[in-house]
Amino acid sequence: MMKLAVMGSGGVGGYFGGRLAAQGYDVTFIARGAHLEAIRTNGLKLESANGDVRVHPATATDTPSDIGAVDYVLFATKLWDTETAGEAIRPLMGSETAVISLQNGVDAEERLAAILGREHFMGGLAQISAIIAAPGVIRHTGTMAKIVFGEHDGRSTPRAEKLLTALRDSGVDAELSDNIERSIWQKFVFLVALSGVTSVTRHALGPVRQDPGTRALLETVMMEAVVVARAKGIDIDPGFVGDRLAFFDTLPAEMTSSMHQDLERGNRLELDWLAGAVVRMGHELGVETPANVFICTALKLSVGGKQR
Repeated sequence: MMKLAVMGSGGVGGYFGGRLAAQGYDVTFIARGAHLEAIRTNGLKLESANGDVRVHPATATDTPSDIGAVDYVLFATKLWDTETAGEAIRPLMGSETAVISLQNGVDAEERLAAILGREHFMGGLAQISAIIAAPGVIRHTGTMAKIVFGEHDGRSTPRAEKLLTALRDSGVDAELSDNIERSIWQKFVFLVALSGVTSVTRHALGPVRQDPGTRALLETVMMEAVVVARAKGIDIDPGFVGDRLAFFDTLPAEMTSSMHQDLERGNRLELDWLAGAVVRMGHELGVETPANVFICTALKLSVGGKQR
């Protein structure tokens, strides 16, 4: 039977891993602290408009070496944990193991591949708004919950097809991309705007898209990211910004970003790998990014989270 591990069993990893486990696939959740203990004791619960699920019993650990080699790893840690978590999952690597990073940003896979080997990686991204609502409980906002992944050369390989079948069998909206690098950048453009503007305004998407000023900020942040992408040779049509702005209008008003949620909770922020990455790459390429500079400046004093 297919064997999977979820490295980082928060909103993203917990949701998709939970769907696979509920369908009967062999999934081990790698977690820590109270969340780990709750999963071990009471199982993993998903609260979602797409259907609630409780996986009980659920297999969970904080020690990847206890799992052994797996067929697939869904890698969903926060960006600042990338290298540490990458080292931790070395024991999961067999000769045929495939790793799919569902992290934010555009450089996580490159950082992981330096540790684990590029041959293990398929590119991937997740489109979902979900959090750990309580230990052992994942709460999904809205109905959007999609995984897009694929081989970097665009081929449809047996390992890609096998994972696609498992995800769809588990009720997950999954897509195999023949240009995964562009797909990752397209998500990045969207996420940089959603995360940055919801965080600086301290509001969910509904008010942000309705106000002319903050709506214009969404558009400008995305356009800057597209210009940077095109300067790097990524084939994104400038009209993509208008498409994404229209897409924002279809999403639930209460939807927000994980960075906004982290800000409200006093947690560390992924700012350096989102708006900060646009600013950094823009500087390297000679592209002006004033809207993203503003977001970085407005949030810089909160990047480390509150001292506890």
